[in-house]
Amino acid sequence: MTTSVPPDGDSYYLPLGEGRYQPTRLVQGVWSEKEQHMGPVSGLIAHELERHAPRDDLQLARITFEIYGFIAAEPLQIEVRTIRPGRTIELLEATMTIGERQVVRANAWRLSRQDTSAVTGGVGEPLPGADSLPPWDGTSRWSGGFIGSLEGRQVPGAQPGRAQTWLRTQHPLVEGVRSTPLAAFVGLVDTANGVSTRVHPSEWMFPNTDLSIHLFRTPEPGWVGFDTTVVFGDSGVGVTSAVLHDRLGPVGRSEQILTVRPLQR
Repeated sequence: MTTSVPPDGDSYYLPLGEGRYQPTRLVQGVWSEKEQHMGPVSGLIAHELERHAPRDDLQLARITFEIYGFIAAEPLQIEVRTIRPGRTIELLEATMTIGERQVVRANAWRLSRQDTSAVTGGVGEPLPGADSLPPWDGTSRWSGGFIGSLEGRQVPGAQPGRAQTWLRTQHPLVEGVRSTPLAAFVGLVDTANGVSTRVHPSEWMFPNTDLSIHLFRTPEPGWVGFDTTVVFGDSGVGVTSAVLHDRLGPVGRSEQILTVRPLQR
């Protein structure tokens, strides 16, 4: 497939109608200027999942993305269908296609909304507030338009594979469309794999082939917080795990499986 550098824009995507979008330079990934970072891709898919047969009595509680390979920065199509309808539980499937090639598939569980405030517990402690922390500059390690579009803060004392970080963006996900707090939140979660690296990305590759997000409540808009741990095994596989936060405290968790390999010189 021949790809080109995407056009400029103040949003991550330009709407083309009927589930079709044109990515801008802000989606650029870290390994190639002609690929899309999974961050905005996952946010856009969440955007389409929420637009599919919306129901106020259900909430998106888990989304798992399977990443089939290189995601070219080219016009794309997202299609969503309900594969397990139900009164209190539904399972949705979204597929993202570029040209004739399917590049990402996502399954999302919608669960019923109930008043469970009487039994709420086990939530955990919030992170230190973002506004009280020093800046974190992701571009010191990572290239690409997406990382360059983010603002970061990090708790002092981060170690290789272990960090607490806040991120946010001022750029709209889709031009002319106000994203929901959930879609905007999901659009930043894939960065968990880059905020507490064990090794320098100029020496090793460790891309994720999936992203699974579990949410026990709907996130608030604004900063997205990560309490992240990265583990590398001894046979080329790693796992990035993060407790996800918003301004009210923990909101869920994410997991990413990594393929770890030295960069060829």
